[in-house]
Amino acid sequence: MTDSRRWRFALLALLMAGCTAPSVPVGDYFDRWFGSGPALKPAALVAIQPTATARVLWQGNAGSAEKYAFTPAIAANSVYAAGAAGQIVRFDAGSGKVLGRIETKHRLAGGVGSDGRLILAGTARGEVLAFDESGKQLWKSQLTGEVLSAPQTDLGIVVVRSGDGRIFGLDAASGTRKWVYQRTLPALTVRTHAGVVLYRDAAFAGFAGGRLVALMLSSGNVGWEAAVALPKGTTELERVADISSLPVIDGRQSCAVAFQGRVACFDLTKGTPNWARDISSIAGMAIDDRNVYVSDDKGAVVAFEKSTGASQWKQDKLFGRRISGPAAVGRHVVVGDFQGYVHILSRDDGSFAARVATDGSAIIAQPIALKDGVLVQTRDGGVFAITIQ
Repeated sequence: MTDSRRWRFALLALLMAGCTAPSVPVGDYFDRWFGSGPALKPAALVAIQPTATARVLWQGNAGSAEKYAFTPAIAANSVYAAGAAGQIVRFDAGSGKVLGRIETKHRLAGGVGSDGRLILAGTARGEVLAFDESGKQLWKSQLTGEVLSAPQTDLGIVVVRSGDGRIFGLDAASGTRKWVYQRTLPALTVRTHAGVVLYRDAAFAGFAGGRLVALMLSSGNVGWEAAVALPKGTTELERVADISSLPVIDGRQSCAVAFQGRVACFDLTKGTPNWARDISSIAGMAIDDRNVYVSDDKGAVVAFEKSTGASQWKQDKLFGRRISGPAAVGRHVVVGDFQGYVHILSRDDGSFAARVATDGSAIIAQPIALKDGVLVQTRDGGVFAITIQ
């Protein structure tokens, strides 16, 4: 079978998984249908001439992610990370020293959210769990579908996305429901572990059908809605154009990327379009003071000038390595891959600046940018703080 046919077969499997109940998250699709290896024959790692120094500052373990994609959280000089078996581990952000553990006694399905006071996690049964710093459970709230992403909190509201496409606003003190946003979903959708991004007094999220929505944090009312991509084609498969990763915000605009669609940026307050370019991604994107960076479906990292969308560079030597979404860190762009490698690229031209090995298991969730590096969590539960100089 050619790489092109294998990719199309994997794509079909990916979308079919979104139509079943129960189904599996994005991070498990290729494992489910093709075994532990990726659908595309992965490119071999190329020799590089390092132009940056990258090393593991510290590492820990939070337990296996199993079939889910777990993202750690950073708050109040602590890193919080979780595993599917139900453990939440708190690490010192500077040294990696374990500061505490919470045994939730629930099967977890998404990452951790925290504001430094409230520690939040979601379960496969659609529960949102809230703990204080000592590990005491404060409340539990039942939603309408599994929680595959990290809950977020600000301004006294906890915002959570459920697997059936709804977004809930919960009271941070009690967990009681304050509002819910829902929309009709197409017959065929991509399953996603992407949640919401909170910025100022709004929550931003992408949806099936290529829609980007800004919700008022206090009420859940729609501030604006915009089309990142429009479904096109004659079959349900061809018409899938879902936003399956987090949008990004730079203070003036919000951008998102769609599967089988486009990357597009919009005015932050009005939702009016600034620019759009054709590309397909389920992994995600990042933004800095120069560019928007996208990890596409075949393993390339592509940079667009953030004001105009002009193409800047494309790094395609990670073809088929099932890369994560990118993180923008200073002069570099960082992605992880299915073998646990962390690739550091120059933001100027996309060339390889450095490479770091972790524990050999896949990095599915997007790396989290730190001041001088990144934080990644692997499928086997490894948590790695990596410095880049």
